[in-house]
Amino acid sequence: MKTYDLRSDTITRPSLGMRKAMMRADVGDDVYGEDPTVNKLQEMAAALTGKKDALFVSSGSMGNLISIFLHAGSGKEVLTHKDSHIIHHELSSASALAGSALIGLDGERGKLSPETIEKALRPDIYYMPKSGMIEIENTIGGVYYRGDELKAIFEFARKKGLPVHMDGARLFNASEASGMSIKKIASYANSVTFCLSKGLGAPVGSLLCGSSKFIKHARRIRKMLGGGTRQAGIIAAAGIYALEHNVERLKDDRENAMKIAETLSSCSWARIDPAEVETNILFFGTKGRDPEGIVDQLKRKGILCGADGKNTIRMVTSLAVPSEDIEDVCKILKDFKPVKSR
Repeated sequence: MKTYDLRSDTITRPSLGMRKAMMRADVGDDVYGEDPTVNKLQEMAAALTGKKDALFVSSGSMGNLISIFLHAGSGKEVLTHKDSHIIHHELSSASALAGSALIGLDGERGKLSPETIEKALRPDIYYMPKSGMIEIENTIGGVYYRGDELKAIFEFARKKGLPVHMDGARLFNASEASGMSIKKIASYANSVTFCLSKGLGAPVGSLLCGSSKFIKHARRIRKMLGGGTRQAGIIAAAGIYALEHNVERLKDDRENAMKIAETLSSCSWARIDPAEVETNILFFGTKGRDPEGIVDQLKRKGILCGADGKNTIRMVTSLAVPSEDIEDVCKILKDFKPVKSR
């Protein structure tokens, strides 16, 4: 039986072309700044985001942590959405290592607004902690920020003297769906990370982008966290290949997610509004049935997905499940008849 893995876009594997690029990579010692392939990748990332400099890091989590360490630091608060990745999926590293407190705020569909942020700002009293930075996630749960939303937050933050960091793990998905360039989106943040290892299909790595001064300090913190690398050009080459070959095809992932959503909307056992699917991630309810049970039953049919703990199921499209396979997935979903879980 064929398996269709819709658990995440992190399950993508390097293509043959990407593997060949990795094999041919020119390398050096990156701790000395002498790996030409890493340097090229960082230059590409800086140009794409419109920032002065960039740093190759092992993961988006590391890039976020470095940003929190530098923008906020010990004794400061980080204002973010209550559903953000830095709260739920980064092992409290902000508090454990950077000494910052994460303050989760409300916001429709995972997004912040100046109004919700302002309510969380504390008065200037000596015994109260100060807000150190604002962190936004784009996309969050597959939902992207509109340009006017980003602009409003950034201008508000500037007035309050607060830096903005953007966790752009799926920044390129946001750009593809919104029609906004990467540079335009990133202009509304002081620093931004984006992942190479999700929809872009590289095996590992993220880029942290910001001012020259910020990246200079970020390099020191990366070393402190054990993130210094030597001949990293081998994996940086995969990132370059991803940026050169796998960006335009993200449209396929969005369209495939919408096909699945349309199919699920016609299934008697599922509940979803296809209009709410914006990029490559979709969530759907199971009309009172146990999501974990549905996930297990779908696994037996060859579809891998996951229950998200909110009484819904998450599916993520990626290059690991091409368009022709999505047709098979939709057929399985149409024919699927869940049985009651014991």
